[in-house]
Amino acid sequence: MVFRFLGFLGCCGFTVLLNSCIQQPDLDCKAFHQGTFEFQTYLEGKIQTTTFTRTDTQQIEVFQQKKDTFNIRWINDCEYILEQLYPKNRKEKRAVHMRIIGTKQDTYTFEYSIVGDHRTKKGTATKLKS
Repeated sequence: MVFRFLGFLGCCGFTVLLNSCIQQPDLDCKAFHQGTFEFQTYLEGKIQTTTFTRTDTQQIEVFQQKKDTFNIRWINDCEYILEQLYPKNRKEKRAVHMRIIGTKQDTYTFEYSIVGDHRTKKGTATKLKS
Protein backbone atom coordinates (compact mmCIF):
# COMPACT_ATOMS: atom_id res chain seq x y z
CA MET A 1 0.00 0.00 0.00
CA VAL A 2 2.75 2.44 0.99
CA PHE A 3 4.72 1.57 -2.16
CA ARG A 4 1.70 2.24 -4.37
CA PHE A 5 1.28 5.62 -2.73
CA LEU A 6 4.99 6.45 -3.18
CA GLY A 7 4.75 5.32 -6.80
CA PHE A 8 1.76 7.60 -7.26
CA LEU A 9 3.68 10.54 -5.75
CA GLY A 10 6.64 9.82 -8.02
CA CYS A 11 4.39 9.75 -11.06
CA CYS A 12 2.73 13.03 -10.03
CA GLY A 13 6.12 14.65 -9.44
CA PHE A 14 7.29 13.54 -12.87
CA THR A 15 4.13 14.95 -14.45
CA VAL A 16 4.59 18.32 -12.71
CA LEU A 17 8.26 18.39 -13.76
CA LEU A 18 7.36 17.52 -17.35
CA ASN A 19 4.67 20.20 -17.51
CA SER A 20 7.01 22.84 -16.13
CA CYS A 21 9.62 21.94 -18.76
CA ILE A 22 7.22 22.35 -21.68
CA GLN A 23 7.71 25.87 -22.92
CA GLN A 24 4.55 27.93 -22.69
CA PRO A 25 4.11 30.75 -25.20
CA ASP A 26 4.80 34.20 -23.83
CA LEU A 27 1.55 36.03 -23.26
CA ASP A 28 1.44 39.82 -23.29
CA CYS A 29 -1.91 40.03 -21.52
CA LYS A 30 -1.30 43.47 -19.99
CA ALA A 31 -1.30 44.97 -23.50
CA PHE A 32 -5.00 44.04 -23.66
CA HIS A 33 -6.14 45.37 -20.27
CA GLN A 34 -7.23 48.66 -21.80
CA GLY A 35 -8.43 49.83 -25.20
CA THR A 36 -11.19 49.47 -27.75
CA PHE A 37 -11.75 46.01 -29.20
CA GLU A 38 -13.91 44.12 -31.66
CA PHE A 39 -15.16 40.53 -31.46
CA GLN A 40 -17.03 38.74 -34.24
CA THR A 41 -19.16 35.63 -33.88
CA TYR A 42 -21.47 33.62 -36.12
CA LEU A 43 -24.98 33.98 -34.73
CA GLU A 44 -28.41 33.41 -36.24
CA GLY A 45 -26.96 32.66 -39.66
CA LYS A 46 -24.72 35.69 -39.99
CA ILE A 47 -21.60 37.28 -38.57
CA GLN A 48 -22.36 39.55 -35.62
CA THR A 49 -19.90 42.13 -34.26
CA THR A 50 -19.48 43.29 -30.67
CA THR A 51 -17.39 46.38 -29.96
CA PHE A 52 -16.16 47.01 -26.44
CA THR A 53 -14.02 49.53 -24.59
CA ARG A 54 -12.12 48.31 -21.53
CA THR A 55 -10.34 50.04 -18.69
CA ASP A 56 -8.70 48.20 -15.80
CA THR A 57 -12.01 48.14 -13.91
CA GLN A 58 -14.85 48.41 -16.45
CA GLN A 59 -15.91 47.21 -19.86
CA ILE A 60 -18.62 48.80 -22.00
CA GLU A 61 -19.98 46.61 -24.80
CA VAL A 62 -22.14 47.50 -27.77
CA PHE A 63 -23.94 44.60 -29.49
CA GLN A 64 -26.87 45.04 -31.88
CA GLN A 65 -27.16 48.70 -30.82
CA LYS A 66 -27.51 47.66 -27.16
CA LYS A 67 -24.98 48.94 -24.61
CA ASP A 68 -24.01 46.99 -21.46
CA THR A 69 -21.54 47.93 -18.74
CA PHE A 70 -19.52 45.36 -16.80
CA ASN A 71 -17.26 45.53 -13.76
CA ILE A 72 -13.92 43.75 -14.20
CA ARG A 73 -12.07 41.94 -11.43
CA TRP A 74 -8.63 40.79 -12.55
CA ILE A 75 -7.56 37.44 -11.07
CA ASN A 76 -4.10 37.69 -12.64
CA ASP A 77 -2.64 39.37 -15.74
CA CYS A 78 -4.47 36.95 -18.07
CA GLU A 79 -7.73 36.12 -16.25
CA TYR A 80 -10.63 38.25 -15.13
CA ILE A 81 -14.26 38.07 -14.04
CA LEU A 82 -16.94 40.16 -15.79
CA GLU A 83 -20.09 41.09 -13.88
CA GLN A 84 -22.85 43.11 -15.48
CA LEU A 85 -23.35 46.41 -13.69
CA TYR A 86 -27.11 46.72 -14.32
CA PRO A 87 -28.50 43.21 -14.89
CA LYS A 88 -32.13 43.04 -15.99
CA ASN A 89 -32.69 39.36 -15.16
CA ARG A 90 -31.10 36.31 -13.49
CA LYS A 91 -29.25 35.29 -16.64
CA GLU A 92 -27.51 38.68 -16.82
CA LYS A 93 -26.52 38.44 -13.13
CA ARG A 94 -24.25 35.46 -13.83
CA ALA A 95 -20.56 36.34 -13.85
CA VAL A 96 -18.35 35.33 -16.76
CA HIS A 97 -14.81 34.01 -16.32
CA MET A 98 -12.50 35.20 -19.11
CA ARG A 99 -9.02 33.80 -19.73
CA ILE A 100 -6.59 35.09 -22.36
CA ILE A 101 -4.86 32.04 -23.84
CA GLY A 102 -2.91 33.57 -26.72
CA THR A 103 -1.69 36.99 -27.80
CA LYS A 104 -0.35 38.40 -31.04
CA GLN A 105 0.36 41.94 -32.16
CA ASP A 106 -3.21 43.33 -32.22
CA THR A 107 -5.27 40.26 -31.27
CA TYR A 108 -5.81 37.94 -28.39
CA THR A 109 -7.49 34.56 -28.17
CA PHE A 110 -9.62 33.87 -25.12
CA GLU A 111 -11.70 31.21 -23.42
CA TYR A 112 -14.80 32.12 -21.50
CA SER A 113 -17.46 30.42 -19.42
CA ILE A 114 -20.15 31.22 -16.91
CA VAL A 115 -18.60 31.05 -13.44
CA GLY A 116 -19.24 27.56 -12.08
CA ASP A 117 -19.88 26.02 -15.51
CA HIS A 118 -17.18 23.74 -16.92
CA ARG A 119 -18.20 24.34 -20.56
CA THR A 120 -15.99 26.89 -22.27
CA LYS A 121 -16.14 28.71 -25.57
CA LYS A 122 -13.32 30.39 -27.44
CA GLY A 123 -13.02 33.60 -29.36
CA THR A 124 -10.57 36.12 -30.73
CA ALA A 125 -10.70 39.87 -30.16
CA THR A 126 -8.91 42.53 -32.18
CA LYS A 127 -7.60 45.70 -30.58
CA LEU A 128 -8.78 48.70 -32.59
CA LYS A 129 -7.08 51.41 -30.49
CA SER A 130 -5.36 51.91 -27.13
